[in-house]
Amino acid sequence: MKRLLAILLCTTPFPALAHPHIFVDTGVEITMDEAGALSHVKITWTYDEYYSLLITEDLKIDQDFDGVLTDEDNALLTGFDMNWTPGFNGDLVALLDDAPLELSGPQVPTAILRNGRITTTHVRQVKGTPSLAGHVLSLLAYDETYYTAYDVTLPVKIEPASTCTLDKIAPDIDGELEQMRQMLLTINADADLEENEIPLIGGRFATEIRVSCPAS
Repeated sequence: MKRLLAILLCTTPFPALAHPHIFVDTGVEITMDEAGALSHVKITWTYDEYYSLLITEDLKIDQDFDGVLTDEDNALLTGFDMNWTPGFNGDLVALLDDAPLELSGPQVPTAILRNGRITTTHVRQVKGTPSLAGHVLSLLAYDETYYTAYDVTLPVKIEPASTCTLDKIAPDIDGELEQMRQMLLTINADADLEENEIPLIGGRFATEIRVSCPAS
């Protein structure tokens, strides 16, 4: 679906409109403590084959292309995507009853190369360790500029198992595209999109991971 969306965006008459260049299959593990409070989230990213190839070439790892990494290769690969600039949210928005949660920077990074694709994981502590009892947690993985497209195709789970309800709510792709088309029709094709304050679109195509927990 994200690749189809990229094609549609690329074929609009507005060349400056953002469209994905990197595709990432995404998974989330939500961890709660014994009291039912939100402790941390673990994020898994599996990059597309082309971007994975670019990274291995840039880092000069797996030079024999056999898919087997040496200890030195693993050391170079682990954490390659964790050098975040100050203020970067890690392309993850966390909300508790629509109020933003503060997350730590990435911790405990891992990385592997399998079948030509790089998979990395990292852990983010949740500041304040809020209780989820009687509340709704929303997690959305997206790049607001839509340079990177995150598709929640990998496992999403809660650890340990709980009475909370976990749902994945897919975006209304057709509806969002139609709204975008209608907006673009109001703008001259030669116009500068930045001057016309075209909104960032990444969040409009994000899958919501929603956790609803009963009151204690």
